[in-house]
Amino acid sequence: MLEKPEIPDSAIAACMHTNYGLQVTGVDFLPLGADASTAVYRLTTRGAGDYFLKLRRGAFEKASVLLPHFLHQQGIEQIVPPLPTKDRALWAQLKEYTCILYPFIEGRSGFEIKLTGAQWRLFGDSLRRVHSVVLPPELRSLIATESFTSHWREQLTHFQEMVVHQTFDNPAASRLAAFMREHREEIGHLVKRASQLAASLRSQPPQPVLCHTDIHAGNLLLTPRGDLYIVDWDQPLLAPRERDLMFIGAGIGDTWNTPREERLFYQGYGPAEVDLTALTYYRFERIVQDLAEFCKEILLGTVGPADQEQGLRFFTSQFAPGSVIDLALQTDERLKKFSSTGAA
Repeated sequence: MLEKPEIPDSAIAACMHTNYGLQVTGVDFLPLGADASTAVYRLTTRGAGDYFLKLRRGAFEKASVLLPHFLHQQGIEQIVPPLPTKDRALWAQLKEYTCILYPFIEGRSGFEIKLTGAQWRLFGDSLRRVHSVVLPPELRSLIATESFTSHWREQLTHFQEMVVHQTFDNPAASRLAAFMREHREEIGHLVKRASQLAASLRSQPPQPVLCHTDIHAGNLLLTPRGDLYIVDWDQPLLAPRERDLMFIGAGIGDTWNTPREERLFYQGYGPAEVDLTALTYYRFERIVQDLAEFCKEILLGTVGPADQEQGLRFFTSQFAPGSVIDLALQTDERLKKFSSTGAA
């Protein structure tokens, strides 16, 4: 969220005192991330250091908090657990927002700085451990299983039809509609190909494992001394491991798009027989989901002007030469070659 929500700083400080026993002396809104439902803050306290506060508006999945707590308990130190309240709960409530508190870690995201070779290997090893974890039944029951749903493809198709038949007064929406009309054929191909691959995977799905599902460079926190943390567990899923592995080489945010980075990652992850059909599907489906979510924010006006302008930049950038759509199409060509010759 780029625009500060209308919550008084004093209300946040009072919530932290009531639930966590903290004497908050400073509340600094951080305009970070593409998620318009989540606001984050840096909190300064009297005598207890700094904290990172996440305010989540709308639907809240308990697994997004319980899971990182569990994974950290399993010894995966690259996952930062939420801090407990005075009553040992892992979240608190402030009006329509769920409050989740973490220690503040000085660092920068993978969008801001490149991973070192050692960090790539550490990332690979950490993700392998996540994919290998055995969940207790009560936690597993809170996590959805991949169904290869058509939800996002239907949403994007709906928005594509909307821009053909409607006009928009909102400047960002008007520009987005014009861009979508110009790229109608490409958008249609993305939806069609993702549907074909989903049908193939539904008939014979790979083995599901625990997946983060949004493990792009922006959800890695890198510290000056070389530590690495995997953050933002809002949408965990039991899915083929390619759900996560597709990000390595997908080029999201114009990062992670070189063979060298893939080699370093798999040095840490270890030998992996990647299902190329699943990898290709997830690259197409992720693009479809992102485009649909940006359409919702901009065409329906569900976020403020700053988030709309950012969403428009993100939407159009995916069509740039060498960006995510080009890389997904290249992956699809590898799949077609493999399917016809047996050699990727």
